[in-house]
Amino acid sequence: MTSATIQSLEFPKAFFKPGEAAQWVVTLKSDSPVTLDLVTTITHIGDTLMSKRQPVSIDLGTFSVESSWMPPAEPRRGYGLDICLETTDRTIVASRSSSFDVLERWTQNPRYGFLTDFSPERSDGPQALDTLLRYHINGLQFYDWMYRHDQYLTQEDPYLDPLDRRLSIHTVEALIDAAHERGMAAMPYTAVYAASIPFYEQHQDWALYQPDGKPYFFGDNFLVIMDPRPDSPWTKHLLGEFSRILADTKFDGIHLDQYYSPQVGYDTQGNSYRLEQPLADMINSTKSIVTAARGDEGAVIFNAVTNWPIETVAPSREDVVYIEVWPPYTFFNDLSLLIVQAQQLGGGKPVVIAAYIDPTFKTNALLNDAIIFANGGGHIELGERGDYLADAYFPRYKTPSPELGTILQRYYEFAIRYQDVIGPQTRSGDYVYSGRITLNQGIETNPAMTRNRVMPVVRESADYTAVSLINLLGLESGEWAKGIVEESTPLGSTNVKISGVSGHVDQVWFSTPDTTDFTLQPVEFTQSDDFITITIPLLKFWDLILIKWSK
Repeated sequence: MTSATIQSLEFPKAFFKPGEAAQWVVTLKSDSPVTLDLVTTITHIGDTLMSKRQPVSIDLGTFSVESSWMPPAEPRRGYGLDICLETTDRTIVASRSSSFDVLERWTQNPRYGFLTDFSPERSDGPQALDTLLRYHINGLQFYDWMYRHDQYLTQEDPYLDPLDRRLSIHTVEALIDAAHERGMAAMPYTAVYAASIPFYEQHQDWALYQPDGKPYFFGDNFLVIMDPRPDSPWTKHLLGEFSRILADTKFDGIHLDQYYSPQVGYDTQGNSYRLEQPLADMINSTKSIVTAARGDEGAVIFNAVTNWPIETVAPSREDVVYIEVWPPYTFFNDLSLLIVQAQQLGGGKPVVIAAYIDPTFKTNALLNDAIIFANGGGHIELGERGDYLADAYFPRYKTPSPELGTILQRYYEFAIRYQDVIGPQTRSGDYVYSGRITLNQGIETNPAMTRNRVMPVVRESADYTAVSLINLLGLESGEWAKGIVEESTPLGSTNVKISGVSGHVDQVWFSTPDTTDFTLQPVEFTQSDDFITITIPLLKFWDLILIKWSK
């Protein structure tokens, strides 16, 4: 029996645009010369769109096969790509499941990553971004790339940032170019009201003040909070800086940050004002500048720290609702609730979650992504050379284990493949299905429980209901950021009952990213009266049950 393997499956771009051929390269390896059939299958949900069989001769070592395929004109987004090596009698020697998507712009399904190293000596940018291509990262936050918070660009090069890191605009520009070559957007970090101490001292009447007339300081007193209201001198200055960034660099938009506190400010006359609407106004003004410079491709993202002020910023002109999660939102349930609320307030805009954990805790990492992805959200967590975002100060990232990196790649590909039934353009069915999904053996699905239960997450789209099952069984903690050393207690064959069903079920499939084969598998089900019972083969961390309804 040959020991031929599929060594890698790589894409040149993070996503493809309508009218553009999808491309990929399969690298095969064998320890002895062999001729096998390379079988390539492309699917969309349960439909096979292309299947191709071609003989390949692999000598001792590796052999690469380049392929391409033109997606149909219909507005579909997520596609499955399955590769098999088979003998002439159709015995499978090796197989690989993957995916790609077709988007008009990256913000339709943002997979946000990060970069933090802009040192003049850096030369590994292309290799670092190739690592992120494995996860189909399509947008990058350039974190703390600037000269100052009140002056983003300088004639100096290299230059020292506020924390005395030595940076170079030439490195920034090279990374932007490398990102664009791979279909990744480059987003510059900015802060809506942060200025250096010297800038404040020159413009004290531009600042935001406390009730006692003292300015607000941030970060061990190395920044001062300025007045972000629409007509303030600071806002006019900052918007001018944004225009300069877009004129003098190839950045694709503006990423806006804030610090949650203060939420009320005072001017130099002692007049108080709340910041919720001024922040939304800042987003809208920034969007006008970005659109003028970059057209429909330009993006604005604003950080709703601790989900504040989500009610005003989610309906604004921002392209993505971005939430940095802090207490009191500490439980796994909270991640789901935050995403669904943001989608509703944002009128269906995509949502990205920033939730920082130590990647040493594999269970936390996988459950976080399972919950976020199953709800149609994105998670900013991967950057640089495949490293993991473990802290609010991005340069304090950590390196995940090779095992976790491999599983996370499957999770990303799984979410991309099935985005048309669980992705950002679908809608939540959690409220409609609350209390209607139960499992056998007395397994809890109560939405009020934060641990030791199976969490159903329901998404609905035309003709489909997708039920994700997130396994929290056997966990000591139900908190997403509290390090969990144990894995969820796995389940074997399990019956899932859905009550209150009025439509007729046409077909039911099962899939999971916890195995290397995440193609859709038909599963047994029965429909009687107003309920259906579905038998799933296993549950480790994240399962997907996909129900297709008869028209």
